[in-house]
Amino acid sequence: MNRLDAMSILVAVVDAGSLSAAARRLGMPLATVSRKVADLEAHLNTRLLHRTTRQLVLTEAGASYVAACRRILDDIGEAERTATGEYAAPKGELVVTAPVVFGRLHVVPVVAEFLAQYPQIDVNLMLTDRVVHLMDEHADVAVRIGALPDSALLATRVGTVRRVVCASPAYLAARGVPASPGDLAGHACITFEVLASLRAWVFGSGKAALSVPVHSRLAVNTAEAAIAAAVLGVGFARVLSYQVAEAVREQSLQIVLERFESAPLPISLVHKGQAPLPLKLRAFLDFVTPRLRARTARDGGPDTPPPAAPS
Repeated sequence: MNRLDAMSILVAVVDAGSLSAAARRLGMPLATVSRKVADLEAHLNTRLLHRTTRQLVLTEAGASYVAACRRILDDIGEAERTATGEYAAPKGELVVTAPVVFGRLHVVPVVAEFLAQYPQIDVNLMLTDRVVHLMDEHADVAVRIGALPDSALLATRVGTVRRVVCASPAYLAARGVPASPGDLAGHACITFEVLASLRAWVFGSGKAALSVPVHSRLAVNTAEAAIAAAVLGVGFARVLSYQVAEAVREQSLQIVLERFESAPLPISLVHKGQAPLPLKLRAFLDFVTPRLRARTARDGGPDTPPPAAPS
């Protein structure tokens, strides 16, 4: 039995949540994946996974073993990167993750410039609105929007973004411009479930925070759908400033209640901060940071970023 191969498969099973999902992700027959895990359990003479019809659950021994497998596989990857000269020249693959709309509007154009400048570096860009765990999913760097939890990760702020309320000029002409958040009670609203509650929007910050009930005429699960509906005159939408920057410039949407907005959310580049830092990652951070700062300042308002600090 190739134990490293079996370890990799076990980790893939745990990450995928099932044998069949791991088999699809790895491009292997399900029977092969199941046999490799069974062989590993037989070699260790212990049960690593509890199998049910719906899910796999790690045993206590399995949780410890999988954590050790991740460390071993990471160490091997690090050794291979050193041997192939990844620390001598900026080359290899970078796995980058970012929120969907921010990634499309800002990260993709910057990555395109980066690839033209660094022909020996490839980028695997994952656009998703869920939080990708860098350690578990082997990502090199992430764009995060919002306050960061305490962790061992390193973060560099590249800007801030406002949460804004907007509507089409036609809607405002027909229904009026709200003078205060409380005026929203008499208006139609489009709620975006990822960003805020479907029943109330919070304005201001800290002790001055005010929760305002809203009437959700339309609930959607993507910012782009909320913006499209607002442009069509359905009602007010509350989204992030960069998401509506183009529509505001084109005057298809108008921002209201600006003086009641909550504190801007930070936008950060987050990475694991390993030492030494691979040259491909250092090159990426040095290239991307000033460009994202320029782009976020244009769409979200000026920001004076602090130096890199532990998140």
